[in-house]
Amino acid sequence: MGNIKKDIKFYYFKSSGPGGQRKNKKLTSVRIVHIPTGITAIGTEFRSQAKNKEIALKRLKEKLKKLNEKKKIRIKTEKPEWVKEKQIEEKRKRSEKKKLRKKIKIEDVSY
Repeated sequence: MGNIKKDIKFYYFKSSGPGGQRKNKKLTSVRIVHIPTGITAIGTEFRSQAKNKEIALKRLKEKLKKLNEKKKIRIKTEKPEWVKEKQIEEKRKRSEKKKLRKKIKIEDVSY
């Protein structure tokens, strides 16, 4: 991965939201870009630039760690035969119920 300080670039910007006028006027929000991968992390929660920088660095490290993790191989499984049969039977029953729901015409009913 190399030297992380050389691989990242910091951007400071104004952010909206709660935090008062200091947050709206000052460049307290931090965006960190990992140049080799292009991954970004943002910290805007606090009115302090230092805290936001710390949070953004932590998020970037988590994203990079997640990127380097090996994905588990998914083993495809098939449904057992009895499950398939059960589903077909349930579909058939549902179909029968729906057929019974058809409206009966008043003319056909004799009192």
